[in-house]
Amino acid sequence: MKQVIKFIIPFLLLLLAVFFKFFIKEYELVNPSLIPFFNKAGSILLILSIAWASIVLLRAFKKVILAKLDTSQEDNLRERKFLTQFNIMESIIYFLIILIAIGTALMMFEEVRQLGISLFASAGVAGIIIGFAAQKLIATVLAGLQIAITQPIRLDDVVIIENEWGRIEEITLTYVVVKIWDQRRLVVPSTYFFEKPFQNWTRTSAEILGTVFLYTDYRVSFEALRKELTRLLENTPLWDKKVNVLQVTDAKEYGVEIRALVSAKDSPTAWDLRVYIREKMIDFIQQNYPESLPRTRVVFEDGEMKHNFTPHNNKTKN
Repeated sequence: MKQVIKFIIPFLLLLLAVFFKFFIKEYELVNPSLIPFFNKAGSILLILSIAWASIVLLRAFKKVILAKLDTSQEDNLRERKFLTQFNIMESIIYFLIILIAIGTALMMFEEVRQLGISLFASAGVAGIIIGFAAQKLIATVLAGLQIAITQPIRLDDVVIIENEWGRIEEITLTYVVVKIWDQRRLVVPSTYFFEKPFQNWTRTSAEILGTVFLYTDYRVSFEALRKELTRLLENTPLWDKKVNVLQVTDAKEYGVEIRALVSAKDSPTAWDLRVYIREKMIDFIQQNYPESLPRTRVVFEDGEMKHNFTPHNNKTKN
């Protein structure tokens, strides 16, 4: 019903245009000197009604398409890909409809037509001037078209851009809006995604690996940590049951670096999983291996301090 109501205004404009162009002249409802004015007004209203109806029809078609797309499901890569292309192409079609409508209406005036011919005569010089003036705008629009075709990003993609984590919220012909995790909005030109590197965490899949680093003393039991990591993962719905790895990735004079590698269905879940694992693993070490917490060692031999390990610039006093 709402869609039908939106067609009422262009339909009324169409009826008014037909009345101005045909009925007024046919039945001589006004002074003959005013007939050219009403004839031209009818033509403009006809153009306006067609352009308006085209835009309303396109919006109605978009609603029908969106009703068939379920972007709420976890594996929504195909839906987001199509929606990104459709939104950008919709903007292009709107722009073309309005441009053609305005151009057609203006060409009905003799003065404007003569001006157009004069402009075409000097199009060489004007084209060069306009080209230099609008090169950034043209490049931005072309970048928007390239995003629609090649799709380095899509709506709802998770990206790291300018050292900020966020989701692609809006894509237009000239700019992209990224919704940052803390509800801020980062607006960048379309050309950014072809001129600078960025991370797309959902380019081919939403699945992602998360890392948790722990720093302990050499006396910790790695096997006990592995068993505890497995127990924690098996008791949380955040884990997708695919990756569960614990490795010693570095050994230094003051302790060892341990990396836990886990997987989740998407990046927000992976973040929550990492936070959960980090907290629980630290609790496990505190309760079961308190002697294995990171510490600084000072060794005395024959009354003299022979070794002094002071990690992270911490000074040790006698």
